Amino acid sequence: MALVHAVLIFLHVAPPNAISKRYSQQINAWVYPLFEQNWRLFAPDPESVNRQILARTAHTAPDGSVQVSPWFDLNAVDDDAVEHNVFPSHTTQNMLRRAWSSYLETHGGDDRPRSERALMMEKYLRNIAAQRVASLRQGAFESIQLRVLTLPIAAPGRAAAQRPALPAPTAQTAQTAPAAPAAPVDTRNLPWWKVTSHAN
Repeated sequence: MALVHAVLIFLHVAPPNAISKRYSQQINAWVYPLFEQNWRLFAPDPESVNRQILARTAHTAPDGSVQVSPWFDLNAVDDDAVEHNVFPSHTTQNMLRRAWSSYLETHGGDDRPRSERALMMEKYLRNIAAQRVASLRQGAFESIQLRVLTLPIAAPGRAAAQRPALPAPTAQTAQTAPAAPAAPVDTRNLPWWKVTSHAN
């Protein structure tokens, strides 16, 4: 199995060739999302914004009414785990952020998956959110929705004064978004997703 893994990773990172082109679907199915390789360790691409990812759940009560939970800050859980851990794991620091980045790459702005990889990244993001909410909140739920607030990173010192002013938040954003340290540049509500019973 180790040899198969090494060969598939090699074919993924190697320059395009006849074998990697012919078996690209199988190679990608093995590599994504857990074994993705990139060069960011050597040429990092720092974030220019912070993203706050929140989740809320919905549950159908016995009387047929739908109960929607308050928004739950998934980033705060990760930040707390990193802050109070001398050796935080790569998973704690990057799993949610990378899942969202991959979702953006495959879905664009309309939240419609157009490939098998897009469907996989949607499921990956949904499962991360559902598992984290289920581990910290009591009660079952059948659906989950994510909200992503894009927040500016303040420039240090005098450079902050030279930055262009941010657009004012809309009335809807001001009423529904949780308190944040800076006005969101963008608020994106994803569609409601059904979750399987094992995610609760």
